[in-house]
Amino acid sequence: MQNPTPRYGYFGPEGTFTHQALLSVPHADRAEQTPYLSVAACLDAVRDGEVDAGLVPIENSVEGGVSATLDNLTYGRPLMITREVLLPVQFTLFARPGTRLDEVRCVVTHPHAAAQCRDWLAANVPAATITTEGSTAAAAAAVADPESGFDAAVCSQIAGELHKLTPLATEIADNTSAVTRFILLRRPAPVGRPTGADKTSLVLFMKIDHSGALLELLEQFASRGVNLCRIESRPTKTALGSYCFAIDAEGHIDDERLAEAMMGLHRVSAQVIFLGSYPRADATQPDILAGTTNSDYTAARDWLNHLRNPG
Repeated sequence: MQNPTPRYGYFGPEGTFTHQALLSVPHADRAEQTPYLSVAACLDAVRDGEVDAGLVPIENSVEGGVSATLDNLTYGRPLMITREVLLPVQFTLFARPGTRLDEVRCVVTHPHAAAQCRDWLAANVPAATITTEGSTAAAAAAVADPESGFDAAVCSQIAGELHKLTPLATEIADNTSAVTRFILLRRPAPVGRPTGADKTSLVLFMKIDHSGALLELLEQFASRGVNLCRIESRPTKTALGSYCFAIDAEGHIDDERLAEAMMGLHRVSAQVIFLGSYPRADATQPDILAGTTNSDYTAARDWLNHLRNPG
């Protein structure tokens, strides 16, 4: 019996950077790919079983965390991260075939893309007006229509190619090192085995807002040698000044040091939301401090058991 065709959802429309990131996921090219017009719609499709997994953005190296994703994972029905994808954000100026750069008078793009390419556009198409659309993919679609009034679009490579446009200039972002991080989410299931280069995502809620409350949470990691990749505060939506904390930690829930830290967090936090342990996209292995390896924890537990039962 053949395995059914996998079904992937993504934050669309077709031709966005999220779509481009999805194509790097193993076997995604053989999967049914369904775009959704919002992060919430994509994640609800995963929860409801319309698709097997969904890919959405969670953070950008220039603009920070994606609040729509963080809040949906914090307050929506449980989902688990099983993979992350890192995609360099490289914008291209596309036009209809036959258009020259010096003929561009009206450029259309997404507001974030316009902001990230502002200096390049001012220097290279200074006479052009910049109009914004709902997505870079929609901008490419508009330019493909000769009646649209737009001469060029700032968009992804996949969007330009999808609409059979011609690149006038590549890598036009003012910050050429910008990267967006995407996460692949599935319905809750047993966690995959550790690879040695893993990341664990959590959301933490404080019991009481008092002096040192955040430090109390962070000490659960620090005292066990667990390094953090990211920490971001988000409003709890209950009162002004009330925050929870989205955290990415190095390691896997099966690593003794991280498991001990999570048990500590469970003791001192009002709530710990586990979003998954999964392989790091950059395959970076953590620097494990002396005394915090799995064997160190096993030896300490054996020693304690011997003290309790010396016979």
